Amino acid sequence: MDCIVIGGGAAGMMAALSASKGGARVVLLERNEKLGKKLFITGKGRCNLTNAAEMAQFQRAVFRNPRFLYSAFARLDNKGMMDFIEGEGVPLKVERGNRVFPQSDKSSDIIAALRRALERANVDVRLNTRVRSLIVREGRCIGVQLWDGEALSAKAVILATGGLSYPATGSTGDGHDMAAACGHGIVEPMPALVPIETVESWPGTLSGLSLKNVALSAYVAGPKKEKRIYAQQGEMLFTHFGISGPLALTLSSLLPADLSGVRLEIDLKPALDPQTLDARLLRDFGELSRKQLISVADGLAPHSLAQQLLKLAGLSPTQPVNSVTAAQRAALLKVLKAVPLTPKRLRGFEEAIVTRGGISVKDINPSTLESKRVEGLYFAGELIDVDAETGGFNLQIAFSTGALAGTSAAEAIAER
Repeated sequence: MDCIVIGGGAAGMMAALSASKGGARVVLLERNEKLGKKLFITGKGRCNLTNAAEMAQFQRAVFRNPRFLYSAFARLDNKGMMDFIEGEGVPLKVERGNRVFPQSDKSSDIIAALRRALERANVDVRLNTRVRSLIVREGRCIGVQLWDGEALSAKAVILATGGLSYPATGSTGDGHDMAAACGHGIVEPMPALVPIETVESWPGTLSGLSLKNVALSAYVAGPKKEKRIYAQQGEMLFTHFGISGPLALTLSSLLPADLSGVRLEIDLKPALDPQTLDARLLRDFGELSRKQLISVADGLAPHSLAQQLLKLAGLSPTQPVNSVTAAQRAALLKVLKAVPLTPKRLRGFEEAIVTRGGISVKDINPSTLESKRVEGLYFAGELIDVDAETGGFNLQIAFSTGALAGTSAAEAIAER
């Protein structure tokens, strides 16, 4: 074969297709019993294939090394990916947040379309085939060694084995190990787009409670003053261990590895400044003056959360409203605008949507995705140190880097 692609996920399938379209004879090696195992579970089984945002916004959604992806997005952008899938007979739809899904809401339709394209491109797909190591001679990758002892030779190898998220799908870090073995730098992998455990146990009493139109902020202690590293409005969810939902998942990708000195705040009323909210409290206190304080709190938050807010403010739910002092009202106002939480740790790779970290972009040519250390070796997908917010951006990165790596490999092979 001219080109070996390791990994049959989104990046690997697109790399194999692109290399074949470029004229290369391609073999695609997948350790699982079927292609696209992780792709099958994305978007809760619906496959949030890409995001329809304009590319300027798309670039802003990339957390790490967005400039590294310029050439990949130029090779295959979100519109190009949508056209390709619809051209394969799978109609798409755009939902809230520009998220793109198949109209059928079935990820299996996307995988089937990719598989049909691979068949038409005469890509040799070998399932249940795990690669043990790369074969490198005199600074050039000339093939791979399989776990069963077989050696396969090729003029180019594309590594697209994924990161460490959802290890049950086969993402167990093999690609990082193979890359490190031939001299590539690895940025410490961390779970990303993952729920956050909190030091406080009270979120567990609210497990399953979803909040909409709230703001979540994160602050990191500095040598002189605190620095705000995150502030975004949207939806979040309390869990038995802490917090989850879109706001928490995005925050998880931005938190430092060392969480000591990090604190969080939830603004339950981001549309109201403190003065306006205080005026509302005064009005509610006047209207409910003969009631207990929980009656006012229930008008500001769901009952279970309202009880917790009063507790955090040092107030009793049964306290008569007409006995609340100005200082007590100020304490309730403070909690409504800044519910305090302390992150304890991120949940594990088993729950992470993507992996943060991976093969250092310093060791990869961004124009071709060929290794700067080993000739004939290319990288694509999640095993590279690039990741983005949730909403289809990460899958597009996988498809785009796969397209660029495959095209580049085919062009290099044709020149030899």
